[in-house]
Amino acid sequence: MSVDAAVQSHLRDRGLDEAVAELMARAAAVPGLADRCAQAGIEPAAITSVAALSEIPVLPKDAVVDLQAQHPPFGGMLAEGADVVRVFQSPGPLYEPQLAGEDSWRWGQAFADLGVGAGDTLLNCFGYHLSPAGAMMEAGTLATGARVLPGGIGNQDLQVRAIADLGVTAYAGLPSYLKALVERFDQAGSPPEQWRLDKALVTAEPLPDSLREILAERVATVRMAYGTGETGLLAYENGDGAGLVLADGVLVQICDLATGAPLTDETEGEVVVTVLRPDYPLVRFGTGDLSGWMLGPDGSLRLRGVLGRTGSAVKVKGMFLHPAQIASVMAGVPGVAQHRFIVGRQDHVDTLRCEVVLDAGADAESVTTQVATRVRDGLRFRADVAVVESVTEGEGPILDTRDWD
Repeated sequence: MSVDAAVQSHLRDRGLDEAVAELMARAAAVPGLADRCAQAGIEPAAITSVAALSEIPVLPKDAVVDLQAQHPPFGGMLAEGADVVRVFQSPGPLYEPQLAGEDSWRWGQAFADLGVGAGDTLLNCFGYHLSPAGAMMEAGTLATGARVLPGGIGNQDLQVRAIADLGVTAYAGLPSYLKALVERFDQAGSPPEQWRLDKALVTAEPLPDSLREILAERVATVRMAYGTGETGLLAYENGDGAGLVLADGVLVQICDLATGAPLTDETEGEVVVTVLRPDYPLVRFGTGDLSGWMLGPDGSLRLRGVLGRTGSAVKVKGMFLHPAQIASVMAGVPGVAQHRFIVGRQDHVDTLRCEVVLDAGADAESVTTQVATRVRDGLRFRADVAVVESVTEGEGPILDTRDWD
């Protein structure tokens, strides 16, 4: 089977043409969606298939930020009467509504496929504050009938104690953080038989083969998943070693970077997502992630994983770092003439260094202290701050030096 045939089969087997028609019939009056259709010269009632939906231009993440600023708080994209139970803030800032209902982000299907269920206790090591990742993983885990230990990020000594005391069997978080927990568990001198964590769903950063091999020595099943804060789960590994299985309940497309047209071959393009919920019809949302199609052993359509980014933002320790954020945080810092952020990776852990060039007469200690505080408070990152004589022009405010090979 060709990739093109697999794309068509996927649309047909998942009933996505019918799902799109139902979405548009129920959500056409949502102001943000109605405006986009009008701007594209498309009558919403005429959108009864994925092909027709694909005539709507891609909506970049930065455009959503602008729409929310113009029409707060959700840019006119939320249906009247929609039941929002939580609101999250991602870098931008971008505000993401959590809609009512069990597992509204659909992560439960990835956990269930991993084997998480009743009798399991899962340590959730994603953050619960402002960003949605922690709540997403918790909702998905609870949907399987498993228990959740809300670990968040940090307090590793307490977390490894809980792994031993509670018999934690599953994990959700960054792969690099799982490695750190294994090492901290061993450093604590805990008896090996108290390590019962045998399955993990990791996401938000790459999982190179070298790190996967290290984790597999202590965790029998480690699987990668892919999603975004705006759209929820999009795809996940199923254990057969061939790409990422597409999630139910969402339309995922790979689109040409120049035209936004869907690609039905193996060409690399942007991951574009339509959330099939009329109360929050996020249609043709451009994630900024690059991927491509491939075939699974059974001929099914798979994502090749995240192959990079379309824009200038980079993901560090599972969170986006955007040049616009940096400009806002660093604006007006006394004594700073130039600055640059360097992203690195050491022992499978991301590092962040902020290099600053001082104005004449500026006090180095005072400046570095101020910069470190601004980065921590404004960007939610901890960075090493170093004074340098110059930064290379033309490289931009972010230099990513990581090598994922």
